[in-house]
Amino acid sequence: MRWSHVGLNCLDQKATEDFYTRWFGFSRARVVDLGDSSIIFLRRGEAYLELFAAEQAASQTADHDGPAEPGRMRHLAFQTDDVDGFLAAMGGAAEVTLGPLGFDDFICGWRTVWLRDPDGVIVEVSQGFVDDEPQGTTATQNRGQHRDSDRRSGS
Repeated sequence: MRWSHVGLNCLDQKATEDFYTRWFGFSRARVVDLGDSSIIFLRRGEAYLELFAAEQAASQTADHDGPAEPGRMRHLAFQTDDVDGFLAAMGGAAEVTLGPLGFDDFICGWRTVWLRDPDGVIVEVSQGFVDDEPQGTTATQNRGQHRDSDRRSGS
């Protein structure tokens, strides 16, 4: 089993496509023509976003780090090496809903900011997050184990 995609409902598929291609490195992989609408697939590495045309605006706008109601996606999340540099590059295009916040109490160097995409989906951008290390394993050994495990599982 491997991850496939996230489907997003979009008021303006082009604006949403532009947001994820410009700021998060996705590119168009396929468009499925449905006659009166289409589905746009964006790809970055092994991750896909599937963009659907929405029929109406969301009844609620998500804030902070996303909606907390069961059955709703809270947010999408991406990693960068430099949250501040990412925000500087976005300039006025960054609609920050929370942060940037530092989480050094949990992981030294972990910083996160939450943004709103053109359709109101909250997007988390973090730097410095790392997995827990098994006892007796160094960080370098731990990263190597994850890569080996990913290769065996086809990820």
